[in-house]
Amino acid sequence: MTGRLVVLASGSGSNLQALIDASVDGRLDATIEAVYVNRRSAYARERADNHGIAQDFVPLGPYRDRHPEPRAAREAYDTDLADRIAAHEPDAIVLAGWMHLFTDAFLGRFPNRVVNLHPALPGTFPGAHAIDDAWEAKERAGLAQTGVMIHLVPDEGVDDGPVLLSEVVPIRDDDTRDSLEQRIHEVEHRLLVEAVATLIEAS
Repeated sequence: MTGRLVVLASGSGSNLQALIDASVDGRLDATIEAVYVNRRSAYARERADNHGIAQDFVPLGPYRDRHPEPRAAREAYDTDLADRIAAHEPDAIVLAGWMHLFTDAFLGRFPNRVVNLHPALPGTFPGAHAIDDAWEAKERAGLAQTGVMIHLVPDEGVDDGPVLLSEVVPIRDDDTRDSLEQRIHEVEHRLLVEAVATLIEAS
C-alpha cells in the first residue's frame, strides 16, 4: 500500500527533496500529500511547488501575539497545525529540518507517526547545532566520528526518541567544517528515505 506523508521543513528542504526524488524513482512507495513550513523564506516551499505538492506557510508569530504565555502559544499553534495535517490522513509526518519543538498537543495526535532526522548519533549533541557541536569537539578534543539518526518523536524530549536507523560519519583528518557537513547531509538523504520506507511498510 502506498504511504501518505506530510513533510515539515524550516529551511532549504534538501531532505524533502530526497523524499521527493525517492518517491518519483520508486525507492519510496509513498506520496507527499503536503509540505508545511514555519519560515516564509524556506526554500522547501519552492521545492514543493516545483513538484506540484501542496504547501503552506504556518508561522508561530500570530499565536505568540494572541497568547503572551509561551507555552500557551506553542500549544495553540500545535493544535491548529495538527488539525491541518490530520486532514491529509498521513501514515507518517516527517520533520525534515523542522525548527520547532512540538508539545503533546501535536504529538498526542500522531502516536508513532512523527519522524525526526538529527545530524548526530543517538545520545550525542542534541539540539539545533549538532554539526557545530561535533566540529567543536573535534577541534577541542579530537572527536573522531559523529553521525546521523532517524528517530520517532513520542514526547517533548529533544532528539531522544526511539531510534529507527543511525549511521556513523567519520571525521577525517582533512575535513573542514563544510566538508563534514556535506558528508553528513549525504547520509541524511539516504538514511531518511530508508527509515521512512521501513516505517510505511510496517504500518
